[in-house]
Amino acid sequence: MRFRREDEENFAMEMTPLIDVVFLLIIFFMVSTVFVEFNRHMEINLPTSKSSVIDEEPKTLEIKMSKDKQIFLAGKSTNILGLERTLGKLDVKSKKQTAVIRADKMLPYGEVIEVMGLLQKAGILDISVAVK
Repeated sequence: MRFRREDEENFAMEMTPLIDVVFLLIIFFMVSTVFVEFNRHMEINLPTSKSSVIDEEPKTLEIKMSKDKQIFLAGKSTNILGLERTLGKLDVKSKKQTAVIRADKMLPYGEVIEVMGLLQKAGILDISVAVK
């Protein structure tokens, strides 16, 4: 009895589709990556001058509001009353002052409006709300 020998099957894996899938995954992760802008601080020793004027107050106030209703003015934690007192002490008539509010999206809308009202009461009319 004579048996017919079957051809051996080729079990080698095709590399072309595998490489295509790997490149598609790499492109997907590159496109979907969130690019975060970090504030970089450099230590710089500035030259001195006898006629230089030191501007101690920043021209832009940065107010951050977290979702648990915490308020940060220039990096320092405060509340609504403290913010109102601090804004009352500012001299906004001598220079044009601007304000940027960075509020969490989960924060109630009324909290942001209350801070905007305090800014307007203090004489700061150039108010912007940061968005992503």
